[in-house]
Amino acid sequence: MADWLLLRLPRALEEPAAWLVVSAAGAPLTATQSGPLEAAASAAPTRRVCVLVPGTDVVLAEPELPAKGGVKLQQLVPYALEEQLAEDVEELHFALGKRAPDSTRTPVAVVARALMDQWLSALRDAGIEPECLYPDSELLPSNPGQAVALLEADTVLVRAPGAPPVCLPMDALAEALTIAESPPRGAAPAPEAPASAPPEDGGASRGLILYSGPPEWQRHSAEVEARRERFVSLKVQLLSDGPLALFAQQLPGTSAINLLQGSYAPKSARAVGLSAWRIAALLLLSLVALHVIGKSVELRVLKSRERQVDASIRDTFHSAMPGETSTTDARRRMEARLAAVRSSGGGLLGALEAVSRARSSAPGTSVQSLNFHDGVLELTLNAPDAASLDHLSQQLRNGGWQASLVGGNTAGSSYQGRVQIRAQGS
Repeated sequence: MADWLLLRLPRALEEPAAWLVVSAAGAPLTATQSGPLEAAASAAPTRRVCVLVPGTDVVLAEPELPAKGGVKLQQLVPYALEEQLAEDVEELHFALGKRAPDSTRTPVAVVARALMDQWLSALRDAGIEPECLYPDSELLPSNPGQAVALLEADTVLVRAPGAPPVCLPMDALAEALTIAESPPRGAAPAPEAPASAPPEDGGASRGLILYSGPPEWQRHSAEVEARRERFVSLKVQLLSDGPLALFAQQLPGTSAINLLQGSYAPKSARAVGLSAWRIAALLLLSLVALHVIGKSVELRVLKSRERQVDASIRDTFHSAMPGETSTTDARRRMEARLAAVRSSGGGLLGALEAVSRARSSAPGTSVQSLNFHDGVLELTLNAPDAASLDHLSQQLRNGGWQASLVGGNTAGSSYQGRVQIRAQGS
């Protein structure tokens, strides 16, 4: 799991804040630091952020409320505590904690909405988005057999076993120690100690674990020691680096009341997940739309080229097969016509092949011009004499062609004549 940034806000926001980086198990990973919130923000990325607000500004109570209420329970809380609060409930924010299985009371934290707005505004201005917002008093350790107290500056925090923590000014240290030694709510009063009871016991019912800064202990140790006999034991632990590391130890699995509820609740992981999926879906739809548009453009281009090819085929067909009006299945019909010509042995190619073979028997003969029409090849030839042309015609007839000399005349030292050639039977 990710590490925590545990950040403690001062009572006055213009004063320095304190923060500490701790592991998921609550063990400090750095020394406690202090400074402006902007300096703490540099430690926030990649870490879960827990912010502690002054417990002196938060009222903790445990009213009796219906066991199951959901949203209605949140609406009932202000009326259940209205007589105990001096301020207008409309100006207060109520946050509910988790009820213990064996209890009929529900933990509730009450804080002024104006303070909530100030705290969250200061955090956001510094670029810090907290996952949870706890009163610092809620992270005071809880011990089932001993009371726990913390002396810090001008404030004393005290938690009796099974009771919510109480914040008092240091001037009320005697009252705080009285709360620490008081029996749990609902417990029977302790019987009076017999006269023979050992003086060191004094009827004490529990011990006290006291945390304090060195200056605070120096000032108030005498008052605490004066009441030592009221406790079974008194253990004092000095916190030279402040109480933040002590609070960090309670962070894993804490039952502290998170003030970020109701209108102050952060976006849930599910809402963030839905938002991410919505963005992914929009991107996918955009990609599909671009693909469809691209295919449509490609189809239009292909259809245009198809029309051009059809026009070219039509022109070629009409040129190769004059008199044919229909271009249906043009390729097959042209191939059939070509095959028929080749199989018949006639046509221009066959006639030219026959002339080429016949010329070998009439040396000195050259072709001046040729004309092919309706299956008849007419050649204009130059030969040494008329006998050479007659001999060529005879060779063509021997090859299965109809050949005849249709005219000629002497041109200088040579003889020029015209020979008509056609296939037999045509």
